[in-house]
Amino acid sequence: MKKIEAIIRKSKFDEVKKALHDVGVVFFSYWDVTGVGNEKQGHVYRGIRYSTSDIQRRFLSIVVTDEFVDTTIKTILESAKTGDVGDGKVFVSPVEEAFRIRTGEKGYEGIN
Repeated sequence: MKKIEAIIRKSKFDEVKKALHDVGVVFFSYWDVTGVGNEKQGHVYRGIRYSTSDIQRRFLSIVVTDEFVDTTIKTILESAKTGDVGDGKVFVSPVEEAFRIRTGEKGYEGIN
């Protein structure tokens, strides 16, 4: 199993969520986060400069079987992309075991 963590634009969240559900990812956790990105300059709107050093994003945490990793990553990359700086990041790490608290099921059954 793998844990996929994605940091995406808040404006793309609904699109990413729908795309993940469409490919069979039925459960994941998410929360709002603030981070600092590569963009060094601020934006100017109606003559007022706004700082873009603190960026509001959404953080997704998804655990999937090894066979489903590529599909999940491809779905996130395609649905979260705008082509502009600040689209986000995806990280993948190994998960040794997973358990469903209610039933005690573990492994694949514990995450589905």
